[in-house]
Amino acid sequence: MTQSGNEPPRPDRGEVAKWDPVVVKRLLRTLRPLIKGYHRSEVRNLDAFPSGGALVVSNHSGGTFAFDIPVLATDFYDEFGYDRPMYFLSHDVLLSGPTAELLMKAGFVRANHVNTEQALRSGAVVLVFPGGDYDVWRPTSARNTIDFAGRTGYVSAAIKAGVPIVPVVSIGGQENQLYVSRGEWLSRMLRLDKLARVKILPVSFGIPFGLSVILPINLPLPSKIVTQILEPIDVRAEFGADPDIDAVDAWVRTLMQDALDDLARQRRLPIVG
Repeated sequence: MTQSGNEPPRPDRGEVAKWDPVVVKRLLRTLRPLIKGYHRSEVRNLDAFPSGGALVVSNHSGGTFAFDIPVLATDFYDEFGYDRPMYFLSHDVLLSGPTAELLMKAGFVRANHVNTEQALRSGAVVLVFPGGDYDVWRPTSARNTIDFAGRTGYVSAAIKAGVPIVPVVSIGGQENQLYVSRGEWLSRMLRLDKLARVKILPVSFGIPFGLSVILPINLPLPSKIVTQILEPIDVRAEFGADPDIDAVDAWVRTLMQDALDDLARQRRLPIVG
């Protein structure tokens, strides 16, 4: 059957198969000094991970230097070895440049239904950031707030694949500089939301350039990053055979907010941890 011109492009079914444990091991070995030394990362409650497929749902932090993935991946592979893949659902733009092949070998796949279900049904762990760019550029004043901007597709993905949702929260990444605003107002003022479909134009302040509107790119401060794994949620067991998607999403976010609030109470000082 041929694909009509009105249909969206079909996903690449081979992306999941490109995961390469040798490449993953080499990359994490290179990143370890940055993750464990500079950011002094700590991942708690790794033994909460269920065996088999699981959809990990996390807040996203750090702007241009979002280290959520290597922080979690470093400890995950240390704990479970390199026989159990971890995949990361990503925006198409990230996998369309010269580094696309390397990223796919590291576990990055386009965030579409085929890749998600294929990875989950294979027994792998799949990490998704429902808040995406809206979350990763949240202002410092909301650094400890869980907000997925109303996106609930992750719930349907977990139900369809028949896997538990594993909520994860992380603190410290949004302290690597001062995030002033997502810049939605600036995008509207410049009409970029209409002309280029760009809705976020983040404004931040850091070292060494000071004020930045996407560019110039300031260096991340050495903030301590702590990640907490929460207990798995069996959606159908807890919400019935026909779960209410919004109710599940609200419960997941409530659990995550409570856990993030707890991490914030334990934090002595910003950046220091």
